[in-house]
Amino acid sequence: MQDNRLMGGIIGRLLAKESLSRQEACLAFRLVLDNRVSEMQQGAFLAALTAKGETAEEVAGGWQAIYELDTCQVTLDGPLLDNSGTGMDSFKTFNISTAASLIAAAGGVTIARHAARAITSRCGAVDMVERLGVDVDCGVDIVAQSIALAGIGLFNGMSARVHPRALGRILSQIHFGSPLNIAASLANPAMPGLAVRGVASREMLRPVAEAMRAIGYRRALVVHGALDNSPLSMDEASVCGPTHAVELADGELTPLSFTPAECGLQTHDPQGLRPEDGPQAAVSFYRLLDGRGSAVRRDAVLLNSALAFYVAGQVPTIADGVTRSRDLLQSGAALEALRRWVAVQNEDGQRGLRQLDALAREAA
Repeated sequence: MQDNRLMGGIIGRLLAKESLSRQEACLAFRLVLDNRVSEMQQGAFLAALTAKGETAEEVAGGWQAIYELDTCQVTLDGPLLDNSGTGMDSFKTFNISTAASLIAAAGGVTIARHAARAITSRCGAVDMVERLGVDVDCGVDIVAQSIALAGIGLFNGMSARVHPRALGRILSQIHFGSPLNIAASLANPAMPGLAVRGVASREMLRPVAEAMRAIGYRRALVVHGALDNSPLSMDEASVCGPTHAVELADGELTPLSFTPAECGLQTHDPQGLRPEDGPQAAVSFYRLLDGRGSAVRRDAVLLNSALAFYVAGQVPTIADGVTRSRDLLQSGAALEALRRWVAVQNEDGQRGLRQLDALAREAA
């Protein structure tokens, strides 16, 4: 009863458009994660925080609660990069960041992703890599092994073997985007210091970048992609209009924007980025990695993988990253990276490879 009263006071403040400190936000998220308040109060808190609009302090407080209470943590050597988005965008695309992560891994960037099944879209990153043959229900030790040996791994943000206490329960029960999605996406068990983070609106760019700085990221690009002549937008860098971003480097935050032309790419009609339903999504994804994707899909992946190379310090400009990404995609290195990933991030690697081989035959 006392915790419900406490949460009720917090909800009242949020409804009055009053922001919480990091400590207050951490406490509120702890009450939710520990299931110490009613489900009605939990939903009301997330809805009120969403309606008010999250601050960097509130996102950092949510991350702290999730990371400390509900994350199986691992330690890995070397620089790691996560390139997952927050979801909740108004224009839904195929899994651009998943393909971009494979090109980046093929080029020597060590990828430690933390993603979820679809909540506000048709097919989340976890859904896609599962169809490719990656074991998304394995423990964090196998994911850590995959990152170390294959150069890429993905922690399932909705798995009880990654977040054993509550996160999956909550995310599976809400079907709207909230600051919980942002805070949860940052609760990566490997805590990488590098990131390309897509967000759903321009207003979220700086708060998310500030939160990432507060929790220890060393270098990052927080991006939001626009569509020319449309109010819709995406939590990826865009080849259909300008991309707005905030760069974190050396503790400083710098706003920037860039267009496809400035990165050596064409500006495309966005309809070709729409996701397919069901098994066809994985077939199209495989064909893309095999160099047989449409121009708009290919360029979207090249741009977003270029950001990973840029943040990792492998290239001086995003345009240089696009050139590097194109060479890797054309060489077949991305498919090789996928095969290594499936073989290692699996409790039964041979079963995963048989699944991938079956998909390759279907895509032929």
